[in-house]
Amino acid sequence: MLISYDEFGRRADAIRDRIAAACAAAGRDPAEVELLAVTKTHPATAADFAARYGLRAVGENRVQEGIEKRAQCPAALRWELIGHLQSNKAKLAARHFDRIQSVDREKLLAPLDEAAAELGRPLPILLQINAGNDPAKFGADLADAPRLLEAALARPHLRVEGFMTIAPLGTDPADTLAHAERTFGNLRQLRDALAGQFGTPLRELSMGMTGDLEAAVSAGSTLVRVGTALYGNREIPVAPTA
Repeated sequence: MLISYDEFGRRADAIRDRIAAACAAAGRDPAEVELLAVTKTHPATAADFAARYGLRAVGENRVQEGIEKRAQCPAALRWELIGHLQSNKAKLAARHFDRIQSVDREKLLAPLDEAAAELGRPLPILLQINAGNDPAKFGADLADAPRLLEAALARPHLRVEGFMTIAPLGTDPADTLAHAERTFGNLRQLRDALAGQFGTPLRELSMGMTGDLEAAVSAGSTLVRVGTALYGNREIPVAPTA
């Protein structure tokens, strides 16, 4: 059962307080870090809560779930795809999401570019990089990132806005934190190097979730993705859909 809006508001306030404290420790402006509410497996009401609170965007992991939920939610929100994207779903995703954060291989670029051309508007994307070298995570290898970026920038209807990553889990909290710090530092260094090499700002760094957002903010995250800490666990799991 979804929590009440009042409880959501308290949880969102707590997350924003954590972001503000992390920014203060890093000498950053909290306005530089956006909170993305991850509504996966929750009903469309979860997106309504985010809009009512004043958040600008929500994140979904599965294409079909996001499409169905967006149709049920009239609020003015950006819908972002943050889950792994299958090639045969790329055009569908481009038509229904405002930004796709999980572009992790060149095979996705052509269908996304074609769909954006058909829509007559550029499609914002982030390139997903496996900056923690975790075999359990999706994302392009750090060594392959320059080639993927070059290929994406060559697509006239795609707008590359930055990078996304997910930190590996460790064997204990200290190990997990160390993995997060290394992963986020790797992505920040990669972004800075490639922004200079290709002469493009690549402003967005989507990194950090509930357990590691402080490390992400310290490393330069501009977008933290939070689900469970905002909405709680879903009691009945949703059957997988593409």
